[in-house]
Amino acid sequence: MASPGGITSSGTSSQQQNSSSEEDMQIQIMDERKRKRMQSNRESARRSRMRKQQHLDDLMVQASNVRKTNHQLLNNINITSQQYLKIEAENSVLRAQMSELSSRLQSLNEIINALNSCNNNQNLGIYGGGGDEHHHEEGIFPIIPEPFTTDSFLMNPWDSATYSNQPIMASADMFQY
Repeated sequence: MASPGGITSSGTSSQQQNSSSEEDMQIQIMDERKRKRMQSNRESARRSRMRKQQHLDDLMVQASNVRKTNHQLLNNINITSQQYLKIEAENSVLRAQMSELSSRLQSLNEIINALNSCNNNQNLGIYGGGGDEHHHEEGIFPIIPEPFTTDSFLMNPWDSATYSNQPIMASADMFQY
């Protein structure tokens, strides 16, 4: 006699085995997915660490290049500062020389003005007799009378025509130190 419960229980038992094996398969599939996800996460973390390390290495290279560039710029600034100070010192010397030469020029202009006033007196006949035969042309400085007298250029070199018509010259090398 078969009881309907027995059939049911044996049918249930086979269904339980089937569902149990399906659950096992699902668990195995989920475990496999979990294992693959963990492996993928590990690989992703490894790639992330590698990217971070590469980025850090790149930053270190950039920092090194920036330090090198800063060092070169500091050297250039130091060289430029030294050249500036050297040129400033030379400029100071040139200013002093210009001041001295300006003072000399002013003194020479005063001498020329004094000689011009003497020239006016000479034209009045003070030097050399005052005749027109001695004054063929009017210049800045008086013409030396002939023959040489006590008032000649040997006694008073500023009255010499050779000195009066010579320009004041300076060599370009005069200012080199």
